[in-house]
Amino acid sequence: MMSNAYLCLALHNHQPIGNFDGVFEQAYQDSYLPFLDVFEPYQDLQISLHTSGPLMMWLAGRHPEYLDRLRMLVDLGRIEIVGGPQYEPILTMLPSVDRIGQIQTYGQWLERNLGEAPLGMWTPERVWESSLTSDVVDAGIAYTVLDDFHFKAAGLRDHDLTSYFLTEDDGRVLKIFPGSERLRYTIPFRPASETIEYCREVAEQSPGAVLTFGDDGEKFGTWPDTKEHVYDRGWLRSFFDALSENADWLHTVTLSEAVNQAPPAGKIYLPDCSYREMTEWSLPVEAQETFDDVVHAMEDHQRWQDLKSFVRGGYWRNFKSKYDETNEMYARMMHVSRRLAEAQAAGIDAGELSVIRDHLYRGQCNCPYWHGAFGGIYLPHLRNAVYQHLIEADTRLDRAGGMEARSVQATADDYNFDGLQEVRLSNDRLCAWIAPGRGGRMYELDVRDISHNLLATLQRRPESYHRKVLAGPNESGDDVASIHDRVVFKQANLDQRLQYDKFARKSLMDHFYDNEVTVESVARSEAMERGDFVELPFETKLRRGADRVQVQMRRDGNAWGIPISITKAVTMIAGSDRLSITYLLENLPPGKPLHFAIEMNFAGLPSGADDRYFSDADGNRLGQLGETLDLRDASGLSLSDRWLGIDVSLEIDRASGIWAFPIETVSQSEGGFELVHQSVCVQPHWIVTADAEGRWVVQIEMTARCEEKTETLQHEQAIEL
Repeated sequence: MMSNAYLCLALHNHQPIGNFDGVFEQAYQDSYLPFLDVFEPYQDLQISLHTSGPLMMWLAGRHPEYLDRLRMLVDLGRIEIVGGPQYEPILTMLPSVDRIGQIQTYGQWLERNLGEAPLGMWTPERVWESSLTSDVVDAGIAYTVLDDFHFKAAGLRDHDLTSYFLTEDDGRVLKIFPGSERLRYTIPFRPASETIEYCREVAEQSPGAVLTFGDDGEKFGTWPDTKEHVYDRGWLRSFFDALSENADWLHTVTLSEAVNQAPPAGKIYLPDCSYREMTEWSLPVEAQETFDDVVHAMEDHQRWQDLKSFVRGGYWRNFKSKYDETNEMYARMMHVSRRLAEAQAAGIDAGELSVIRDHLYRGQCNCPYWHGAFGGIYLPHLRNAVYQHLIEADTRLDRAGGMEARSVQATADDYNFDGLQEVRLSNDRLCAWIAPGRGGRMYELDVRDISHNLLATLQRRPESYHRKVLAGPNESGDDVASIHDRVVFKQANLDQRLQYDKFARKSLMDHFYDNEVTVESVARSEAMERGDFVELPFETKLRRGADRVQVQMRRDGNAWGIPISITKAVTMIAGSDRLSITYLLENLPPGKPLHFAIEMNFAGLPSGADDRYFSDADGNRLGQLGETLDLRDASGLSLSDRWLGIDVSLEIDRASGIWAFPIETVSQSEGGFELVHQSVCVQPHWIVTADAEGRWVVQIEMTARCEEKTETLQHEQAIEL
């Protein structure tokens, strides 16, 4: 007689905040809908289904018939709805109050709309720390799914992972299912018989075992080549046929049914961990390359099977140090979360706080906060969406707190958790965040009318997979390949587009170049830096007036070894959409011309479209934003985005050369390697000659003017999500 086993199929369907509507629809047509079509006739099969909040709300608005079908299958006991944090944040990134709030809010939504309050939870990206246990339990959750990799990191072996486990924190007990990596790689990439045979082996060794598959539903049709494989060639039907044919001993059940049918395997305390690939991606690039080399060198070693469970990469939180841009978003999110808690304690209207909280939760969606096989932080539209909701929440908090329309503020604090003081200048139109300790750079500039951060930029930096880019594409053959194994170029000659920046792509970055330097060498970050002003600290003063505030920064540094002082001031006026920027260079050597440039970057203004363009000071169009400009004796430059509804203009009070060029990255996504436009770099530059007192001055007026209709457009977009 064949020994029994239980198989839990837990699917995770997700689309992030800010993803394009067409991507949602394509994933629905290619994956979510056909999966349900194939699954429904197999009346004896059960699955557990998690659909993230952004996707579920999109489905409710665009395809309510899909939710009707889910509700019917829930009533029949065939689908168990799995909950989780509403907008799919990495839970370890959030304050405790937001962790609990996101989980409870989504659970209540699911109960209202699908008739079932979830007892189980999907842990986003399976990023786990033990301290999460108490918050998850306090949010009303009884069990979750992680990877067997977590359990092996705690010292367990495959033969130990025959059921779910109990874990505990602060007296709260949670059940955790170990999702099988073996099943993640056989389903759906190998013949169905391989999965059945593996389950048979486990059942024979451990009668009554519980096996868990927990992975992305998009691998059933949305991942590259899987639609043809899973549906057109019939893999999913063959898999469900195989499960039905073996139902006498292999019982396909929900997670909740497994809890009812099988006892826990024991108690376990798991280390801080995520799935195997994520631990590798979170490593610094050099360490990641070493890790890859060591693993490949050891794979054929006779002891590798014994060793590999003790070999793992890094820690998810280090994405905040690997990418400064991740830390900037995280710090911005934490600032809004703290302000929301203060507003709630102050008794602000509960209805308005609910709207603000929803924007905050949307701004916590995990996808642009990290990078691996998916585009993540390299996708500008995802970064822009996070900032859109955080800025909207921040603006609403100002209004709810009684900030007057024509008020202006200047505050200082360690806003980005780097141990240094940053400065925040804000009125009802703009919010500028400046880091005096990092070269006096402006690292965020919020245009409040459209909730857009013009400095949601990204530095071009090495990535470990760039070695694959340099080696060229490969062919996966006739078999469908996991996204982790594919090397596909979405554009030609990507190896020639790899460029790396010496510094972050922010604004008010002060450069000294050789006099004969060209825009091409500056764009490729090949120009020699002759000064020490870009990253080193400036002394700072804040000045506050009745209708204006100013941050004044000074550094006594050098260029070409010559002592030079730079003072720069940024002034914001109440009710204005303009920043006044003044530079004073002092102690300049007489009779020695120096090449000085001020770098500014502008994000969220895409290239490759005629309605995104440059204009000169007289309004003459100079081409699309993806083009390279080398202007002489210019008095200004404008960047326009008609879809976003914004014109950003620079007015310069002395004749200037102006360089402008696109910043593009070569990055990895599930579809392959691709070139992505990140921002536009604009550098006014001068051959500076000192006056009789060794001084030189320039003033730049930066204006971010929006069309009134854009606010409605952005609001409607937010509601759709």
